[in-house]
Amino acid sequence: MRVVGLGACVAVAVSMLAIVALRWASPPTTAFMLRHQVGAWRAGTSEAGVRYQWVDWADINPELAVAVVAAEDQRFREHHGLDFAAIRDALEERRREGRVRGASTISQQVAKNLFLWPGQSWLRKGVESYLTVLIELVWSKRRVLEVYLNVAEFGDGVYGVGAASVRFFAREPALIDREQAALLAAVLPSPKRLDVSHPSAYVRSRQSWILAQMEQLGGVSYLDDLR
Repeated sequence: MRVVGLGACVAVAVSMLAIVALRWASPPTTAFMLRHQVGAWRAGTSEAGVRYQWVDWADINPELAVAVVAAEDQRFREHHGLDFAAIRDALEERRREGRVRGASTISQQVAKNLFLWPGQSWLRKGVESYLTVLIELVWSKRRVLEVYLNVAEFGDGVYGVGAASVRFFAREPALIDREQAALLAAVLPSPKRLDVSHPSAYVRSRQSWILAQMEQLGGVSYLDDLR
């Protein structure tokens, strides 16, 4: 029990130090990127490794930030990391229809991508919730969104808007327009299955929906109150 307790204390201390450091420092990699790279090495396909390029907030078109909020977490500005209303709705839908629908906020996805692994276990969700609360306590909302834009996967092995903008549109993220921003956001639910380069009818319909939601949020003025 002493060993388990000591291990838990060390894990908490390390996670707190990492999150405090990442309040200012850009992450050199993430758990998901490392997992992808190791898989590529094992498969002998190193050319299919990670594409990742950190881009500061000032160098990202604000339309990209609004697009991912519209697509993934429209209560981002209001909640404190965990959206209990969305969680309650997802649990009710699962009880009523047997469907498993995600209710993760952008903050939760940041925690998962940085430190954890894919899957639906209660253990992972518990650790994710702890890390999410810590991130929300230490970081500003703008920092959460900045990190998310840089670590989210937009294609197989393509992480962050820096790599995605160059890979799919041959331009820097500062030059991405509204339609391209919405198209990138449209593949976020399943970036290995949905393709920015050859968008399906579903991706195009989702892009149109995101564009409408961006307008509902107030466009780039939505970001004015983020601190």
